[in-house]
Amino acid sequence: MDSFIIAALALCALMVPAHGEKWNIKARSCSDIKQFYGGKGFALDGVPQSEISGEHLRICPQGYTCCTSEMEENLAVQSRREMEGLLKEAGRSLQTSLTGRYKAFDGYFLQLLNHSAISLQEIFIPIWGSVYSQNSQAFTDLYTDLRHYYQGSNVNLEEVLNEFWSRLLEKLFHQANKQYFIGEDYLECVSKQIETLRPFGDTPRALKMAVTHVFVAARSFAQGLVISGEVVRKVSQVLLSQECMNAMMKMTYCPHCRGMATARPCTNYCYNVMKGCLANQADLNTEWRHLAETMIQVAERLNGPMGVESVVLTLPHRISEAMFTMMDNMDNINNKLFQACGPLREGGTSSTGVDEILKRGKVTVEDSLGEGANKMEKLVSDVTIRLRDMQSYWVSLPRILCSDRVATGTGAEEKCWNGINRARYLPEVIGDGLASQINNPEVEIDITKPDMTIRQQIMQLKIMTHRLKNALNGQDVDFQDTSDDVSGSGSGMCADEPCSRGPRLVVPSTDQPILYEYPPENKKVKASALQILPSVTILLLSLLLLLLRR
Repeated sequence: MDSFIIAALALCALMVPAHGEKWNIKARSCSDIKQFYGGKGFALDGVPQSEISGEHLRICPQGYTCCTSEMEENLAVQSRREMEGLLKEAGRSLQTSLTGRYKAFDGYFLQLLNHSAISLQEIFIPIWGSVYSQNSQAFTDLYTDLRHYYQGSNVNLEEVLNEFWSRLLEKLFHQANKQYFIGEDYLECVSKQIETLRPFGDTPRALKMAVTHVFVAARSFAQGLVISGEVVRKVSQVLLSQECMNAMMKMTYCPHCRGMATARPCTNYCYNVMKGCLANQADLNTEWRHLAETMIQVAERLNGPMGVESVVLTLPHRISEAMFTMMDNMDNINNKLFQACGPLREGGTSSTGVDEILKRGKVTVEDSLGEGANKMEKLVSDVTIRLRDMQSYWVSLPRILCSDRVATGTGAEEKCWNGINRARYLPEVIGDGLASQINNPEVEIDITKPDMTIRQQIMQLKIMTHRLKNALNGQDVDFQDTSDDVSGSGSGMCADEPCSRGPRLVVPSTDQPILYEYPPENKKVKASALQILPSVTILLLSLLLLLLRR
């Protein structure tokens, strides 16, 4: 009997941890977690004075604890709220970055258009005199239509340019033949001859190619920045699931309930929790990369000899050259028009003003911004760098969000919180995306039910990328209904909340670590032997007391 009692006592001694967080016979005080819990803004009425048995816990390991069921629930909700706040802040940082670059690009593009329009007016008045002043509306309408097109209005760019040259042909023909009486029907006949007559030489055709090339690219580029910012905003506001909340609680605040306030999560443990919580977000990765890559290709179209600055700023010069081409060949043009549309009867004024204009000679129109030249190249380069930085944003979030919370330093892998105790975390890191979560040992997710908000944003990315690819081919695109609440280029990227300038979220461009599949059977690894330690100890002590009474 004595030997049996000694063996039982030895077994009881072995069941009590020899180091780390000890299960003392005397219950420990809960003063530390009481201070921590109160610091989170919760009432302290129900906080135990000392440790209690943890059979009531539903998320944390069921050992001795200072957390009641209500405290566990409150801290779980707090952990989800804090994580959603971090996601919004990270998204806001990227969104603010995209918004700032959009505004810079948009502002400069409109500045170029305004500068070009003002330059045309300043130069044309002394050169063309009454020819310009009496017909200035045609030029004003051209710039207005170009501006509206860039800003997303339902404007057909080719029709705008064709209409401009037809109107200009009518105006100049009328100006050069004031000695004749010219009715509206005759002018309509004149405008119909523009393709066969080619009064402006090759300028209309060349200008149409250049303007379409630049404006389609610029509009799609600006719209891409708007849409990408909207996607970030909407996805960053997606609420985390109940399963994610439980996993976050277990990783973040269960150590406090277990009396291990200083324990920080193991690195791979944190990765698996975050990858499970952000599985739907990671599915954005493919289309997000496609959008960024296509925008970078479009950006290359905005610089160079046929880039934005060159095309927009030389508009006055090209239009003036085309007008001089027509005036120089007015006699030949008149003869062809008289044959096609019939002769004209005299009845107008004697002076046409054409000879006076030609005597003044051609004047080179200023086509640069002086010190502001090549600003577009710098703006586009800045956006391109940011687009490359953000390509891996959605799959990099778990690593970024874990970087400041995991255990580090000597022995961290052996003393970190693994969800149950201070010990090494054995499961390997799983893959990204919803499909990979079937093997996630930390977050239980129904992979057959993807988040619909995120799926909608994936579709928005696909649509935008398709339109950007059309822009690369010079095809006109219609941006109406690109997003459910975004139209045009100036509808704003912070509709629901103000854009704040948070710290820039830098996504490292290093290669992703190799990710290993985790065996399905390990899905059941949710506890350890330490969780049943108190009940086993109690049974052994009861057995010992019965033996002593004999």
